[in-house]
Order: sequence, then C-alpha cells, then structure tokens
Amino acid sequence: MTGLKFINSADRDFREQLDALLSANEQLGADITATVGAILEDVRTRGDAAVLDYTRRFDGREVTAAAELELDAGALKKAAGDVPPDLHAALEDAAVRIRAYHEHQVQESWSYEDADGIRLGQQVTPLDRVGVYVPGGKAAYPSTVLMNVIPARVAGVKEVVMVVPAPGGEVNATVLAAAHIAGVDRVFTIGGAQAVGALAFGTETVPAVDKIVGPGNKYVAAAKRLVFGIVGIDMVAGPSEVVVVSDGSGDPDWTAMDLFAQAEHDQDARSILVATSDKVINAVSGSIEKLLPDMERADIIRSALENNGALIRVKDLAEAAQVVNIIAPEHLELAVADPDALLPAIRHAGAIFLGHWAAEAMGDYCAGPNHVLPTARTARFSSALGVYDFQKRSTVLGAGRKSIAAVAKTAAVLARSEGLTAHARSAEYRLGDTKK
Repeated sequence: MTGLKFINSADRDFREQLDALLSANEQLGADITATVGAILEDVRTRGDAAVLDYTRRFDGREVTAAAELELDAGALKKAAGDVPPDLHAALEDAAVRIRAYHEHQVQESWSYEDADGIRLGQQVTPLDRVGVYVPGGKAAYPSTVLMNVIPARVAGVKEVVMVVPAPGGEVNATVLAAAHIAGVDRVFTIGGAQAVGALAFGTETVPAVDKIVGPGNKYVAAAKRLVFGIVGIDMVAGPSEVVVVSDGSGDPDWTAMDLFAQAEHDQDARSILVATSDKVINAVSGSIEKLLPDMERADIIRSALENNGALIRVKDLAEAAQVVNIIAPEHLELAVADPDALLPAIRHAGAIFLGHWAAEAMGDYCAGPNHVLPTARTARFSSALGVYDFQKRSTVLGAGRKSIAAVAKTAAVLARSEGLTAHARSAEYRLGDTKK
C-alpha cells in the first residue's frame, strides 16, 4: 500500500490512535523558545544594530546600514511591471476576488437606546499600523501577501508594513508585485525572529506595529507567541493540513492530488482521507501509488504522507463528521455526492470546500476566502483571518440625569455586594445621594 497509516473507527483503540496521529509536532520545543527569546531581547535592546547582525548572520547579506533593508515604492512598482503579463493578470484577478469577498466582512458601528433612555452601542475602528510577515527563501508566496494585506486595507488600516527575508539579498519579484497590487506602504527585507521583534518593539528604522500577521517557520511562530501581549497576532500557525471526506462518488485521482497538494508544502504537512468504505480507500491508495512517482516534489510528498498522513475508515458520513470535528482541520474537503447535507454536522474546520469541483487549491490562491487558517486543532476556537482581525470594537455608553437612575441604583447595590464602595458612591453621586 501507500505507506500511510490506516486507522479504522471500528477498532477498540480508535480514539487513542487518532489522538496519537494528531499530537505529532505539537510542541515548539524549549530550545527554540530560548533561542528566539534571546533574539527578541537583543532586538528590543539594540534595535537596528541587532537586526543588521542577524541579517548578516542568517541571510548572508553584507549590509552596513538599516536603511539598506527598506525597499522604496519604485522597486515595488517596477516588480509589478516586470512580471510576465499572465502572472500580473492572475495577481490582479486574485486581488479583485479576495477584496470582494472580504468587503462582506466589514463591521459597522451601531447604537440603540434602551427602555430607560440610555444610549448603548459599539464603535468599530481599524488598527493604525499592521505588520505582515511573508516567508521567503525556499519558496515565494505572493498569495500570502494578498491574503494578509487586502483584508487590512478593506478594514481601513492606515499603514501596512511588510517584512520578507531576502537570502543573499534576493527578493522574489512576484512577491513585490503582489505587495504593489495589494497596497503595502513599506517593505523591509528582513525575516526570522528578528523581523518579528523589529515589528513588535520598533527600531530606529522599523516602526512598531499594533498587530503582526502572516505565516513563517517554527522560529517565526515562536517569536509571535512570545511577543503576543506587546502586539496582537493573528495566530500561531503550524504545518498545513487537509482532511478529505469521500463517499466514493468522486474520482480517486482527484482525491489523491488534493492530498498531494497539502503534502507538497513540506515534510510536516498533514493529509488525511476519511472514507466510508474499504473500496474508496483502496481506490485512492491506488491513485497515490500511480500518480506520486511523476510529481515534481515526490520526495517531500512521500515523506509527509508517511510521517503525518492517514487513511481513516468510518462506517458512514455521520461518523465521518464526528471524526472531522475531533480533527478540527485547517482545510476540509467534503468530496461527497451531497455536501450541503453534510455541512450542518461540521462544527470545527478552518475552511470548508463543498463537492468535487471545489478544490482546496482554488481557495489557497484566488477564489476569495482567506487562506490564513487555524491549524493543529485550533479551528475548535478560532477562525480564518479576516477584516474583523484588523478592526477593534469599543463599547459605548451614554446617559442623562433621568436615564441613568435605574442603572445607577443597580450598579451601587452590586458594587457594595463586592465591597467596592468607591464604585457604589460613584454611581450614587449620579443620583444626588452623597451621604452613603
């Protein structure tokens, strides 16, 4: 067979097997946290000098001044003009679709007056400055630029600062073209934990931001975790993952390729098939064996499938939904005959793709929904990146002499029950009672 783990829901120890599969690669490691913590503290105390040292050390660049790390707007515009026309058109098309989708997420301020005449509401405002981390080095991710920057722009963020590693001083032109199209304000060619630290603390050259978004390696993930509280973050993302639920109504070659699409990210990626029969599992296994040798990233795919992938046999689609909710996957494909019938049973998934034609890959690049998604079971309590991640909500309360009376009495009683008499007197003063 394929070398993937086979798990049967009928096994007595099924849940133990599933938990063991899902627990792999969960911890960042104390050594990584310590290393990253030291880098962050160095950046906090030495600013530009520390960033320059780490850039020379990790990216192999001969830089002498922090100003050399920033690209001007002309470089972005030039990159947009230099990419092949079909690629430029694809970036523009993706940007339009992503923007249209996220415009539906914009939250507006609101208020109302209750029965006592008290004005209550919520004021929605955008963040002032956001930092976007874009991975570089082994691969280029212009789609990451679009997915992180466009929602911020739709939300009304005043300034978007992008950081991207430039090993050897080279930056991918398509990434810069995407930055131009999405509307990035400033770009710094730095990466790793030092880039996160620069965005969080600010340096003489890199401005401090209010929130850091975007994926990165385990050092970047550790850095984001450590600076949370000083700045906001989107999430601590782990390896990419997909679950494909199949009832056998689709083409097994399509299913195999969809599993490959996640596995080719890196050796830590996770691809899981949840199938309702042995026939489906055998068919998909056969397609994997047939198609894998011709894949350009066959070694990476094979490693990911064997180390982190699984074939899970369930008795029916109802049980498939239960398994999905335990896994809480980043991506979920409902490759079944009637996905809408199964959809209400799904409670935990970052992104859901309905039917055989809705390939997860289209969501990754251009369909509209965001591809920055919760991983490692965090879809149980978090959501895809969106406009709401770049907006704040302030509660609003307004009252006059008459309207505050009922609320002030209630507040005073509750405050005294907690022994907080200044709170109580603050409310009672509004009632004209200053003797208590």
